[in-house]
Amino acid sequence: MTKQREAREERHRTRKDEIISAARHCFRQFGFHAASMAQLARGANLSVGQIYRYFPSKDALIEEMVKRIVDNKVAAMSDHFDAQHIATLLACRITLSEEDEMLMLEVAAEASRNPRVAEILSAADERIFSNACHNMQLNHPQLNEEQITARVEVLAVLVEGTAFRQLTPQKASATSLHSLYHSLIHHIVKNSEDK
Repeated sequence: MTKQREAREERHRTRKDEIISAARHCFRQFGFHAASMAQLARGANLSVGQIYRYFPSKDALIEEMVKRIVDNKVAAMSDHFDAQHIATLLACRITLSEEDEMLMLEVAAEASRNPRVAEILSAADERIFSNACHNMQLNHPQLNEEQITARVEVLAVLVEGTAFRQLTPQKASATSLHSLYHSLIHHIVKNSEDK
């Protein structure tokens, strides 16, 4: 690859990053449904036509943003997937990125109106779920595929519910919650006969 081509590709990546950054801000401020391409263009200091050179539609922009959020989540899940760590995250309402969590809530809301965004959300969920199942298998090889799937589904409900609960004040102390979450997660992943 020539240096000129490398420089052009680097400028292209940088411009896409700038557009995604402006879109994240705009989507958080107005929501996906209400955010216009004109608002996104103003935020990125570009024309609408320039944005369309990089992203053919608002849905394509959402898809790239969700992909990046999922990339970060998958990387974080690979680093830590034990009961103690998950209990701490849940009890303290710790997230990789609060902004990412709020944007994913926006994605979920938009998915209820927009079939293409529903597809994007479903693909993101499948990728995260598959990665979580893989990590569960590595950490708990005694569990069969059905047991792993059921346990990851319960953990997904806990994690996603906690993301939603971040919008409200926490009612119990993190210490009390940590103990409960740890016991619950330990019970969920132990090898027992599924009824």
